[in-house]
Amino acid sequence: MNVSYLKRIAYSGSTAPNVESLRQLHRAHMLSVPFENLDIGLGRKIICDEQPILRKIIEQRRGGFCYELNGAFAALLRELGFKVTLLSARVARQDGSASPEFAHLTLRVDLEEPWLADVGFGDSFLEPLRLKTDVEQPQAGRKFRLVEERGALHMEMAEPEDWKRQYSFALVPRQLSDFAAMCDYHQTSPQSSFTQKNICSRATPDGRITLADRELIVTRNGKKEESTLHSEQEWREALNMHFGIVLD
Repeated sequence: MNVSYLKRIAYSGSTAPNVESLRQLHRAHMLSVPFENLDIGLGRKIICDEQPILRKIIEQRRGGFCYELNGAFAALLRELGFKVTLLSARVARQDGSASPEFAHLTLRVDLEEPWLADVGFGDSFLEPLRLKTDVEQPQAGRKFRLVEERGALHMEMAEPEDWKRQYSFALVPRQLSDFAAMCDYHQTSPQSSFTQKNICSRATPDGRITLADRELIVTRNGKKEESTLHSEQEWREALNMHFGIVLD
């Protein structure tokens, strides 16, 4: 599996289970495999099972949302000799509240010190964060930090005015099957953001490219360019051109 997976993320560097390999694997994944929910709009059920997720990402050259992306990345890291633990996270809402448990899947990777890895949260850190609180961690023109509050850890990103909470988690080991109920919820509930809009998005070396329904958004060095696609044919061509996705 690891040879085909590494080819999928265009990675040819060292796979030794150390910090530098983890950084480079994480970055390669973010640049190659999109965050996308297209199967939901197509009525194709997503299940929390490692093998179909790996087939989708490697053989079908698709992306996925957090359960798929981080579930697959965890499988790759384990095969390469890394110690990986699945963690449940609660996503911060605009009103300051948090989503239910298991709304997001993130990863702990233990080397000489623990790291937070996450290739499934969309527009977030390109390389893993040290799993250490109250330390600003700059990368790619952004700053991230972990803070501890009321028995939970919180991942935050710096905004122009203040720090903005992204999600909260505890260091309780989980299994992929533990996320099944919330995975179903995100595919079926009218309240889920994933049932309201088709999203396909991946990082680029200087920004990000996103297809939100028929809006194509290209961000380079902090500057956004937006354009509207006027037909399904244009949408499919954009999926293929920017993300390598060809839908049946």
